[in-house]
Amino acid sequence: MRFLAALFGRRARLRWLHLIIGGALLMPYFLVGTVLVGMAGGGEQLFSSLPAQFVAFGLALPMAAATGFFALVRPLSVAAARALCGVPPALLADGPARPRQARVRTAGWYTLHLALGGIISGATLALPPFAVAVIALPFFAGLRETWLLDGPEALREPWALALAPFAGLAMLLALALAAAVAGEVLARRAPVLLGPTPEDRLAAAERRAADLAVRNRLARELHDSVGHALSAVTLQAGAARRVLDRDPEFVREALTAIEETTRRTVGELDSVLGLLRQDGEPDEEGTAYGPGLDALGGLLAHCGVPVAYEREGDPEDPGVVDPVVAREAYRIVQEGLSNALRHGGGDAASPVRLLIVARERELMIVMENPLGERPAVARPGGGRGLHGIAERAVLLGGRAEAGPYDGVWRLTARLPLTTADATGTADRAEGRR
Repeated sequence: MRFLAALFGRRARLRWLHLIIGGALLMPYFLVGTVLVGMAGGGEQLFSSLPAQFVAFGLALPMAAATGFFALVRPLSVAAARALCGVPPALLADGPARPRQARVRTAGWYTLHLALGGIISGATLALPPFAVAVIALPFFAGLRETWLLDGPEALREPWALALAPFAGLAMLLALALAAAVAGEVLARRAPVLLGPTPEDRLAAAERRAADLAVRNRLARELHDSVGHALSAVTLQAGAARRVLDRDPEFVREALTAIEETTRRTVGELDSVLGLLRQDGEPDEEGTAYGPGLDALGGLLAHCGVPVAYEREGDPEDPGVVDPVVAREAYRIVQEGLSNALRHGGGDAASPVRLLIVARERELMIVMENPLGERPAVARPGGGRGLHGIAERAVLLGGRAEAGPYDGVWRLTARLPLTTADATGTADRAEGRR
């Protein structure tokens, strides 16, 4: 039963169909080959001469191989192999064949597919009618007189006629066996010839790394935005609750700050979630999401802690600071304020000093707040905290550090003013390593 399933089962039938498709694809090249053979002087006996047919077949294969070098041949061949050859999809490459090695492999596959397909297709067209006629010889006298009139005398013997049906069945079985073997050859060679090359694997790894980088950036955006908003809202709500009965004006201001903070955060969430719906793709300029330093006013006004803000060199001007750098700087300030709220003096009155300086090629951020009962560190199992700040700075080619300094907690971040400066800084750091 397994033998019959291997010859006539669903997989065998699909692979047979795949071979027939290969034979159909070979026909244009074969016809060109027959024209060439006819021009060489074999036109009269072309379709009745088996050697001439083989010569035309041999001329067709190099033309098919040349076609296999086109980039789009691989995705079409991969789609057919996945659907009809029973090859696991993970073993085959996706996309057009770009590198030279991939095109050579694809050309080899295409030639093999068309060669085996042409042989099996020709046998499928010619052999079954002949085999059926051989099976019918003992039962039709007219057929015997037509077929065996000029044939060998031995074929007219009773024992030869008795064996004729078995011979016809053997021919059909041999055809099925040949198709199964050819299909198995193609299935085994498909991962080698249509599988990913080292260049394909490298390109796929780069795509996965880029996707991961985008997802990590979106995760940082969500954490910084939502984490800061929750810290500010919690602090404002707690302070308002404590003075609810004796200071209604402060409660009104706290509720206003909560409203502004949540409204701004919802807008940022809409921006980030919109990008997630677009698979995390940035906009045409690559800046895409998140506010910049020009939005610091709203952040500082409703952050839940008094901030003494000083600036030098007009860092809020988009013409001075690259939008990508400005966005990351805004998030660094936001995370620094969240740390001050969580770990500062323990109430909303804890002052914070913020200094932002835009120098010739560097943006410096300095934030100081009281130490409080514990330092501002990343929370285990929680947000990114100072680790996220350092990560943002390093990705831009800058650096960040934080720690106690003269009785306060100081956060310092140094970033390049432009992404071009960031690339140069990163390259110099790579050279030092």
